[in-house]
Amino acid sequence: MKKTIYLIVALTTLIVSGCSSDYFETTNNPLSYGESYIDITISTDKALYNPGETVKFIAKGIPDGAKVRYTYLGNVISETDLSTETWSWTTPNDDYRGYMVEIYTIENGVEKLINNIAVDVSSDWAKFPRYGFVSDYEKMDNKFISRNIDILNRYHINGLQFYDWLYDHQRPLAGSVENPSTSWEDIFYRTNYFSTVKSYIDEAKAKGMKTMFYNLCYGATKNAASDGVSDEWYAYKDQNHSEKDYHDLSGGRSHIWVLDPGNEQWQAYLVARNKDVYQALGFDGFHIDQLGYRGDRYDYNGKSIDMSKGYGSFINAMKTAEPDKRLLFNAVGGYGQEAIANAPVDFLYVEVWGARDGDNPDMSYGDMIALMRDNVSKSNPEKNIVLAAYMNYNVSSVGFVNKPGILLANSAIFAWGGSHLELGEHYLINEYFPSNNLQLKADLGKELINYYDFMVAYQNLLRDGGDFQAAEVAFTNSNIVATRWPAAKGQVATIGKKVNGKDIYHLINFTDANTMVWRDPKGTQAEPNLIDAPEVSVNVSGTVSKVWFASPDVNRGVAQNLQFVQTGNNVTVTLPSLKYWDMIVVEY
Repeated sequence: MKKTIYLIVALTTLIVSGCSSDYFETTNNPLSYGESYIDITISTDKALYNPGETVKFIAKGIPDGAKVRYTYLGNVISETDLSTETWSWTTPNDDYRGYMVEIYTIENGVEKLINNIAVDVSSDWAKFPRYGFVSDYEKMDNKFISRNIDILNRYHINGLQFYDWLYDHQRPLAGSVENPSTSWEDIFYRTNYFSTVKSYIDEAKAKGMKTMFYNLCYGATKNAASDGVSDEWYAYKDQNHSEKDYHDLSGGRSHIWVLDPGNEQWQAYLVARNKDVYQALGFDGFHIDQLGYRGDRYDYNGKSIDMSKGYGSFINAMKTAEPDKRLLFNAVGGYGQEAIANAPVDFLYVEVWGARDGDNPDMSYGDMIALMRDNVSKSNPEKNIVLAAYMNYNVSSVGFVNKPGILLANSAIFAWGGSHLELGEHYLINEYFPSNNLQLKADLGKELINYYDFMVAYQNLLRDGGDFQAAEVAFTNSNIVATRWPAAKGQVATIGKKVNGKDIYHLINFTDANTMVWRDPKGTQAEPNLIDAPEVSVNVSGTVSKVWFASPDVNRGVAQNLQFVQTGNNVTVTLPSLKYWDMIVVEY
């Protein structure tokens, strides 16, 4: 949550049908895309699987003579004939692996890819988190809830943040465990329904997704005293406890008054309230938010409050009280990450606002990744990370998110080992999650499926350890300039990594970029021109046995072997193309 929240009024619910730019008003629409938007042509029954578990597939339009092939990092595990639209596969017993499943035919001696999908075999979502959200809890037919979850499942989203589902921050559950309210007004007067929240939880769990309820670590509304919240628990702006700290929510039914997160009595109070939530709704865990740096603050007795230390204390108290529940904590702009990263959170979560030294509206791709890697370095052992990174932030009109901006940002985040919180009932564009004035067009929705398949299929190269290193890459048949990260306008940015003896080279295409601000705030980032069949030379560290290539922009992310020529410490290959992001893998 940013230091300022803007109330979004009179939100318009929109859908996009096919690639049309027309709008149609609707209610309860799946992901605000409409039934014809995301045509799920192949799906699995869950977002992730335990080792040795059976995956159930459904695919449309299986042609005669089709085969299905199961691969791991470009190597074939098995393949078989496929004649039906439903089938199953028992996963290998190895934990924390990503696979690509490919359906193909042979036509005139040449393979033709028909469809494909990735499969995540991980016993714990925290290893490779892919986090989504829900934020609309109006009275809703369960078929729409089910459709929303089906679409998020196709993107392999394995956890959901339930944003602004709650009643009051100090009393998140409306009513009681024995008699929960059927509906309630949230802080911005939206009517939320218990049945909708519960149905979302049940549908998500059926897909193996974790369900995380949102709340602040230190929030209370104006009526908190009647709920038993003591004045002695608050944070104050002065040492004489005459002025409580608060977060201005103009337009809401209350400001948010700030408590001391390290106060043990407040912690015990909220533990009891959270227990009610778990018993009534069955959430898997608590997504904990903060409001960023508050300046000098004091407890009731005039002692200075160390907010960051309080975060660690708060997390430990929540875990001690409910050891089987999952925890996440938003390090806003990285604030407090030193205490958060080594507390019992499942993974790191950072809401990106500016450079490490403060807010920076012109934060570049390089700045964003530096912030991300700096946060990861604070955990030991390193935990994976999800960025709440809001795209096209300054576009207030009704319209569409800008595809080049989204895909360039995701290419950078994914190549550097992160994930992007962006998918829910609609595309996420700012810190007030229900805001949905910008939508996805059909082509971007489909391309994002390729990007998420890619992230899952190659997660053992992208997000499973390894060491980043300089990538020596040169284009040998053109005047295109390749430069080591950080990215520069007009050039191809290169990122190197060594993972389990393999050398990885990422190429991200900024040759036609008109801005290097990652957020693409006005939605004006330019689409890169396709670079057809570029010949590149990469510096290698030994005698090469195999070179292969994969890109979410080429053949839907399916790996393909490349012919190569090695001369000393250089290997030359010809890539199929470069649009946004290519990955070259060198094996020895």
